[in-house]
Amino acid sequence: MELGHMIREAVGRLAEAGIPSPQTDAELLAAHVWGLSRGELQAKMVSATGGVAGGAAAQDRFWGLIDERRHRIPLQHLTGVAPFRWLELRVGPGVFIPRPETETVVDLVLQRLRSLNAQGVVHPRVVDLGTGSGAIAASIAAEYPAAEVHAVEISSEAAAWAQLNFQNLPRGASSVTLHHCDLRDFAAQWHSDSVGAAPFELVVSNPPYIPPNMVPIEQEVREHDPEVALYGGGPDGLDLTTAVLQTAKQILVPGGWLVLEHAEVQADALAALCDADPLLENVETHNDLTGRKRATSATVQRAPHGAVQRASGRTA
Repeated sequence: MELGHMIREAVGRLAEAGIPSPQTDAELLAAHVWGLSRGELQAKMVSATGGVAGGAAAQDRFWGLIDERRHRIPLQHLTGVAPFRWLELRVGPGVFIPRPETETVVDLVLQRLRSLNAQGVVHPRVVDLGTGSGAIAASIAAEYPAAEVHAVEISSEAAAWAQLNFQNLPRGASSVTLHHCDLRDFAAQWHSDSVGAAPFELVVSNPPYIPPNMVPIEQEVREHDPEVALYGGGPDGLDLTTAVLQTAKQILVPGGWLVLEHAEVQADALAALCDADPLLENVETHNDLTGRKRATSATVQRAPHGAVQRASGRTA
């Protein structure tokens, strides 16, 4: 079958099954099967020959993937990768697929790191609490290699995917140290570690935050994203978010900064929670690229008399 005709047939099948982006999904699955970029695939679709190598076996594989996508297996599980900023992350069953809106949180982190550099903090220590696939931590390591990056994950399956992504960072990126533990236990573990104990300048997190009564509408999310990465606990879904705040206060330098992602409907409640905490100040809500309130940041109060915080010479 000629490639263009095959893609059109696949788009029709996906559209009939209610897939929201049938053209994109069909092209990406074809590109995956034939080892092409999407641009190369599109060029072949409009070329005079329009053929691809591999014969019947490759076509059978393609139609098998189309059938799985029709049954709402996530596209990223079928290709094994998920794009995130400048990275192509390895993902699959057992790990939360990173979302584009989380890229905004990384932008906020990078802005803060550049501000720290201007203040003389050359090698800031950063930790990503609840790293999942490692998307946030890996992006920081790749885009700000002067940082010392750590990542915390409780799920063994997700931690395996994160470690794979950390091992395949682009040349020039800093390494990421993965801690396989509950984010609620990380402060105690860090302070008990003989080589740890030094505080962090920055905490970032995209914790689970869905309330128990808000089951995701998307079938792919509902059936394939792990529940441990979705539901935040408590009637408002903010139990783990609150735990992030508590952990951050224990591991940040005085004046250290934290930022976390949340649902739009939780923005006001989280801001009020931070405002009411005597150890947090400079609370700010941040919009994503669509204008929704999707992240909140705050700083931990500075020490009363400006204590020296790090052997690097930085003072608070």
